[in-house]
Amino acid sequence: MPNYTLTYFDIDGGRGDPIRLAFHIAGIPLDDRRIGFEQFAQLKPTLPFGVIPVLEIDGQPVTQSNAILRYIGKQADLYPTDPVQALYCDEAMDALEDTTHFVVQTFGLEGEALKTARENLAKGKLKAYLAGLEDLLQRGGGEYFADGRLTVADLKVFVQTRSLRAGNLEHLPADLVDTAAPKLVEHMQRIANDPRVAGYYSQRA
Repeated sequence: MPNYTLTYFDIDGGRGDPIRLAFHIAGIPLDDRRIGFEQFAQLKPTLPFGVIPVLEIDGQPVTQSNAILRYIGKQADLYPTDPVQALYCDEAMDALEDTTHFVVQTFGLEGEALKTARENLAKGKLKAYLAGLEDLLQRGGGEYFADGRLTVADLKVFVQTRSLRAGNLEHLPADLVDTAAPKLVEHMQRIANDPRVAGYYSQRA
């Protein structure tokens, strides 16, 4: 079995946590290399595309969180084999990347500029994407996004919903998901109660 090292921020969220969860569920050992923002600034010039997460497979780095999720998802039986269900899984994950990109664009803003940008995001694109994700969930049967079972798409949406509801992002209301897409909150609770996911966070605690 290859040796795996994941480099990502020392947070329980973002693009790194779904990957960590998938490795945990797969039962595959992972060197979870958690770094701070100052370390990232130092490492950035040496990283492929200057971004994280980076997964090293026997020392060979690969990037792009969705590509990494599909890779480990296939090994963990968390990715559909049916082409249409795989498409549904990918659609949800790519939509999440859009929402993450919208939020990241507000990083670095301050004062009124930050307040205005976040409030507009909450009323506009972010609200629309959350509602769209809820529609994708309903298309999948209402419990999971694809294949009628837990996939990497569920892990990714779960982590994002959990993060938004934590209220850690200034000027983004903690009840945004509750009001814009309440079915996503039910989904988050369902995934949180999955023994494999609960076991990961229990271990983290």
